Amino acid sequence: MKLGAFSVSLTVRDINKSKAFYENLGFQVFGGDITQNWLILKNENSIIGLFQGMFEKNILTFNPGWNENAENLESFTDIRELQKQLKEKEIKFLTEADETTEGPASFIIEDPDGNTILLDQHR
Repeated sequence: MKLGAFSVSLTVRDINKSKAFYENLGFQVFGGDITQNWLILKNENSIIGLFQGMFEKNILTFNPGWNENAENLESFTDIRELQKQLKEKEIKFLTEADETTEGPASFIIEDPDGNTILLDQHR
């Protein structure tokens, strides 16, 4: 099962302080909009998202169709197919992608310890 690019989405109290902290660890801004309280930072192949006021807790994020540089993959498994495969394995969904659509979609699941996992397809 190919899930696409992986990142950790962190809920932060002060995006400016968090940005400075992670820049001190060698991360550089890769995307996002600090005026909207979200940034994507990258250090080599490690990707983190900083989100102020958007989520209750940290999220593991996968982006089907993208590599770690947010570049489109030539071949990938559509999020609706991933959802179908996970349903067959009796994974519980918190939200689901609309299976009658094409293109961008997302769904959310939780692991056995309550960690949130977002699969977010942008294309």
